[in-house]
Amino acid sequence: MKIIKNLRSLPGDSLKVIRRTPPLVFAMAVLSLGGFIGASTVLVRGFRMVENTITVTGASTESFESDMAKWSVQVRASGKTQIDSFNKHKQSMKTTMDFLKANGIVDDFKQEVYIGPASINERTTKNPKTNEIIRTEWITYQNIEIQSNDVYRIQETHSKITELLGKGVRVSPSSPQFTYSRLADKRVDMLAKAAKDARVRAEAIAFQAGSEVGGVKKVNTGVFQITVPNSTRVSSWGSYDTTTIKKDITAVMGVTFAVK
Repeated sequence: MKIIKNLRSLPGDSLKVIRRTPPLVFAMAVLSLGGFIGASTVLVRGFRMVENTITVTGASTESFESDMAKWSVQVRASGKTQIDSFNKHKQSMKTTMDFLKANGIVDDFKQEVYIGPASINERTTKNPKTNEIIRTEWITYQNIEIQSNDVYRIQETHSKITELLGKGVRVSPSSPQFTYSRLADKRVDMLAKAAKDARVRAEAIAFQAGSEVGGVKKVNTGVFQITVPNSTRVSSWGSYDTTTIKKDITAVMGVTFAVK
């Protein structure tokens, strides 16, 4: 045992004193010594230096405008035969393209317009009782994809495209998607401002406690919330609204500072 080995290493005079010590007293002394060593070990191992820190949440919100719009329009036409359907569709496409040109969408350096291939499908209507074909109809449809930096022009044209219905054109427009092309740079700037806000909050709290804020110990970057203006919507995974041109972006950051 470690205790016996330690005793054997003691000077000769010390060993004589131990030999003259009554067995019961010696045993109690050894147990006491062992208990003290054990207790000391627990105390030493259980002791930790506690560093004073404070964790606060910083936030930054800004308003900005989208600089990119994506919009698609589907044109459809129907006829009793494939040829009839396609001829009607060609006229509908011409009317649609004329409408877009009149609103500055086509032939403009700010716009990118892609016209997808036309597709023709046969559609039959049957008698539910006899399963007899009552009518056969051919549907021709084609998609027009538009990407533009002129976001307000896209928004305005989208609001007027139902005028084509009055001209006999069957159109199915999607809702424009408004995004921001320099979002990566915006995020870096927002995080810097959120970190600054966190320090201001930490200093205000520390001042009331008579302390000073030191360096950063830990940073937890939260998700970004890109919402319609003045929205209170918050998602744990972050959000990115594309329905409006004007948006609000909010960055949240948890920062732990040392406190002196």
